[in-house]
Amino acid sequence: MTDLTADAPVPRGHVKAPEPGPPGIAALRRVPPPTPPGALSNALVFGWRAILKFRHVPEQLFDLIMTPIMFTLLFTFVFGGALAGSTGDYLQYFLPGILVQTVVFNSVYSGMGLSTDFQKGLFDRFRTLPIWSLAPFAGLMVGDVLRHLIAGGIILGIGLALGYRPEAGLIGTLAAFAMLLTIGFGMGWVFIVLGLLVRTPMTVMTLGFTILFPITFASNIMVDPATMPSWLCSFVEVNPVSLMTTALRGLMSGTASLSQIGLALIAPVVLTMALAPVVLWLYRRR
Repeated sequence: MTDLTADAPVPRGHVKAPEPGPPGIAALRRVPPPTPPGALSNALVFGWRAILKFRHVPEQLFDLIMTPIMFTLLFTFVFGGALAGSTGDYLQYFLPGILVQTVVFNSVYSGMGLSTDFQKGLFDRFRTLPIWSLAPFAGLMVGDVLRHLIAGGIILGIGLALGYRPEAGLIGTLAAFAMLLTIGFGMGWVFIVLGLLVRTPMTVMTLGFTILFPITFASNIMVDPATMPSWLCSFVEVNPVSLMTTALRGLMSGTASLSQIGLALIAPVVLTMALAPVVLWLYRRR
């Protein structure tokens, strides 16, 4: 039977009830908007971007891997006998130092990556997004952490194969790597500032290594400063790289004191506190 009332006119003064819509629409309208992502979430997204760079540009790993391998092998076998009497004794002294040197050198890549992104206009796009201002730089730091872990693991593996033995065992080694990551995090801010000030990645690298070579080679990484002239020895003893190396040797040998660890952490903490606001200021100005 045909329903004659379906299309019947509505009497004056009455309102026709709305026909029910699809069952899900009303429910969707009651769903509150998603919570905006926080600073940590933003940083993790940009950190994942930094990790993907290794996947899409694997040749970046060549410099990262080959440089520490060459330093470790050359200094151990070419200079080890002359400096310490045997390559084994020298390796015990040298390997913690080369870990510090590698982390400090790898920090330059933060500034180079930042300068490259600015050249491509990526940071102009990042500036328009509703994200934490320091999130892109946090992503660079995550990439640094990955580089430090890869390079440090390779150097330690080579050292173990050559006969290096950390007397503090696994706990001391893990503590040493935690300190390495702290050192790399603090040093990275220096080269992020350079990346914001300098226009080309190659210039960032040149200036970076111009700064790093004097403070790494004029340190106790490779030789005992007692053999140096008194004026140079005075500098080496207060060189932040020397303080970091001394603490790392102590952690891996089980002889580190709280004062050594505290002195080693002064430079990374001060650099982070002083340069993070400068990075944000430069980023907003550029």
